[in-house]
Amino acid sequence: MGESTTPTASGRPPAGPLGLPGAYWWIWTSILVNWLGAFTGPILALSLTDARGYSVSYAGFVVSLLGAGAIAGSAAGGILADRIGRRRTMFAGHCLTAASMVLLGLGTDRGTVSAAAFAVGLGAASVRPAAQASLADLVPSADRPRAFAYNYWAVNTGTAVSAVLAGLMVEHGYTLLFLADAATTLLCGAVVLAKVPETRPELPPPADRARRHSAPAGSPVPLRKDAPFLLFVLLTLVFAAVYEQKSAALPVVVTGHGHSAATFSLLMALNALLVVLLQLPVTKLAAGRSRAAVLLAGGVLVGVGFGLTGLATDTPALVGTVVVWTAGEMLYAPLAGAVSAELAPVHRRGRYQGAYGTAWSAAAFIGPAGGTWVLDHAGPGALWTLCAAAGVGAGLGCALILRTARGRAPHPENFRTASAERSRRRDNGSRRPSRPLPGRDTITERSST
Repeated sequence: MGESTTPTASGRPPAGPLGLPGAYWWIWTSILVNWLGAFTGPILALSLTDARGYSVSYAGFVVSLLGAGAIAGSAAGGILADRIGRRRTMFAGHCLTAASMVLLGLGTDRGTVSAAAFAVGLGAASVRPAAQASLADLVPSADRPRAFAYNYWAVNTGTAVSAVLAGLMVEHGYTLLFLADAATTLLCGAVVLAKVPETRPELPPPADRARRHSAPAGSPVPLRKDAPFLLFVLLTLVFAAVYEQKSAALPVVVTGHGHSAATFSLLMALNALLVVLLQLPVTKLAAGRSRAAVLLAGGVLVGVGFGLTGLATDTPALVGTVVVWTAGEMLYAPLAGAVSAELAPVHRRGRYQGAYGTAWSAAAFIGPAGGTWVLDHAGPGALWTLCAAAGVGAGLGCALILRTARGRAPHPENFRTASAERSRRRDNGSRRPSRPLPGRDTITERSST
């Protein structure tokens, strides 16, 4: 069973390290372990071409299937998190990913490898909206930017370490990497099952739901009709598509200036190192400032950073551009996740986080293809100018949405896990909760730690 989260008098679970709930840190631990064991990402294509003799084009197709699975997994994981619970969805996603990872590593025919690749993307992506919804359930609004920043730091730290470990382990064969990746994923599932509580809020009685559904004011609109949130997701897709140029267009341009592949690798290592070293200090620096302004700054820095790549030809200049767009990444990415949680109705957090995650998954699929197409047909100048405009536009649009959404929630946030609610009923002898179903977190202009 999951760890208990008996609420305090304020309705929140008791605080743990750094003022965040203990259950949050178990989710954080599972994320860190998952990415520390993400050994197959850097070597998947090589394992298919070098070890199993597949063509380069087929290897690229398999990598694309991972992205397609991630798009589907983000949406499916969000729906399941709201229907069957955050904890069950996370555990099921980890188990699916681990089993599929073994098949991906041991498969010898194209059908098995292709199906396994799609299932790995599906399972891994389904965990994220459930984990993010649980985080939003557990952590108060004012602390969410910090909590999402800790998660982002864990992902980047795990990615950097796992890439180094994969380079060392590959000497013992590719199969070991797939099996080790599956084992660490199963370990994450065990952590979730043993330590993470179910945080999905209980639905009110049918009569209460009917009354709220018929009420003209204070009832959240369906996701498909929530124009501000959908626009926020679209702008995040634009931002992420600009950011994804680092994986496709940027290496082509860097080597086109006469630099070696090793130089590009060092630039990517610099990006990872900056996030690992500076993400938490940057988050602390941004705390208490306007969230709209922070999102705007993040979009501007990413846009300007990639835009300046068109003028950078030598190594020091390229290093400077990486520093600029990495600063934008550190400002925008964690805070945008926290904002997406605040824009979501409490009982639809899974769906909303799934839609938000789909933007990043789709950008990883669309961004490299679109960027290289523009590079081929219009040249690097057009590409980097477009990136500058898109990054600035995305930041400006998100800031305007956040300012418009301020105070739109008619109900204060109310935390109540299913297990905590059942405990309250037993203690009070009540059959049903007396409070109305919460609607949506009130959007505040400032972030604090």
